[in-house]
Amino acid sequence: MTRLLFLLVLFSTFTALPCFGQDYIVGPGDVLKITVYDNPDLTTTVRVDGGGHIVMPLVGQVDVAGKTMSGIAKYLTEKLADGYLKNPHVNVFINEFKSKKAIILGQVNKPGLYELRGTTTLLDLISTAGGLTKDAGGVTTIKRKKTSTRKGEKIIAIDMKRLIEEGDTSLNVQIYDGDSVYIAKAGMFYVTGQVKKPNSYKYENNMTVIKAISMAGGLTDIAADGSIKIMRKIKGRERVLKNVKMDMPVKPNDVIVVPESFF
Repeated sequence: MTRLLFLLVLFSTFTALPCFGQDYIVGPGDVLKITVYDNPDLTTTVRVDGGGHIVMPLVGQVDVAGKTMSGIAKYLTEKLADGYLKNPHVNVFINEFKSKKAIILGQVNKPGLYELRGTTTLLDLISTAGGLTKDAGGVTTIKRKKTSTRKGEKIIAIDMKRLIEEGDTSLNVQIYDGDSVYIAKAGMFYVTGQVKKPNSYKYENNMTVIKAISMAGGLTDIAADGSIKIMRKIKGRERVLKNVKMDMPVKPNDVIVVPESFF
């Protein structure tokens, strides 16, 4: 986990600064700064009201909710050019982001509801929430609410090992308004008997018996590697799987027992 946290901090150093692109969609609560080239008297800073409107000098009330910053700039340019200014050049910037929010829960140091300041990725949000805890598991779930173009909720599962340790940035997905992000707690498994470091260990995807034993420091000199057992709960009942192979998959809560060899 130490390596995981280090890589997350290192990655976030390069990704935490949001991208305030002109494709950002404005909503109620956002504060816009509007400038008109060579017309400083028209420069204005205004908050989008609850109905999604602003008031612009000369233009009056403008409905901006759901529009991009570039779209608002284009609209204001057209309005000012219609009898007010010759070849106006309008720029729209975001001073404060208030309209977009997402919630992150589970194994982060500061779970809660956060504003999405511009384009925000999963790692941006995790970094804002104080990073992962030492108990963070290998899967993050994003629940995305339905929209006008999507009838039902969408569930996205992110393999955190692939994202952080293997650097698969395609999994560093963008977080959208209304998303719920849940960082699951890691499952545990146990290794006991003739291994060098019997203990409980954090479960990882694609865990096998040989990998589990390796995490436990390897076999002792008197281990019976051909008689390894796994104690596993199946449908609420404890089962004992005998003489398991080294490439057998391990599941969360498994107890791997390595007996002593008597020969």
